[in-house]
Amino acid sequence: MEVRQFLDNLEQHRRVFAGLDALAPAVSAAVDAITSALANQRKLMLCGNGGSAADCQHIAAELTGRFIKDRRPLAAVALTTDTSALTAIGNDYGYDHVFARQVQALGQGGDCLLAISTSGNSPSILSAVNAARTLGIQTIALAGRDGGKLAALCDTAIVVNSDITARIQEAHIFIGHMICAGIEAALGLGQD
Repeated sequence: MEVRQFLDNLEQHRRVFAGLDALAPAVSAAVDAITSALANQRKLMLCGNGGSAADCQHIAAELTGRFIKDRRPLAAVALTTDTSALTAIGNDYGYDHVFARQVQALGQGGDCLLAISTSGNSPSILSAVNAARTLGIQTIALAGRDGGKLAALCDTAIVVNSDITARIQEAHIFIGHMICAGIEAALGLGQD
C-alpha cells in the first residue's frame, strides 16, 4: 500500500466522522426504542448482508455478552447467523425472504428490528422491515448514501452521509457501539 492511499482513506474517514454529529438525535431515538423494548422483556433483532451481517453479529454479541462492564445479558439476536434457516428459506422462498421469514417466526409486537444496509435498497432488508411493521415491531434503519428506500420505511433512520461503502461501514460500527453504550446507560447497566 502506498502511503498516499492510506492518507487519502484516512481523510475520507475523518470527513465522514465529522458529519456524524447530525445523527445524534436519530441515534438517541434508536437507543430509546431499543431500551423500551428490552425493559419490557422484548428483544432486538438485527439483519444485514455481507459486512452489515458481520455488524449485526458484532452488535448482538455486545448486548448478549457485555459492552463496557459485566451486567445481565440483553436479548438481541442477529438473524444472519442460522445457516440452516438462511439456506432453507433462500432455497424455498428466495433470498429476498431470508430475514422476513425469521422476523415473522421470532418477532412480536414491542420488539425492535435494526436493519443495516449501506445502500438502503437491499431487497432482503426491505422485506424484513415490511414484515416487522405488520407485527408492530419498531424499525430502525442504519444506512448510508441517501438512505435509500429503507430510511423512509423505518420508524427511525440513521443515515451516514457517504457514498463509499467502507467509510459507511466504519461509521456503522461506531454507531452500533454508541447504541450499545446508550442502552447500558439507559438501563443503568455497565456504568463506572
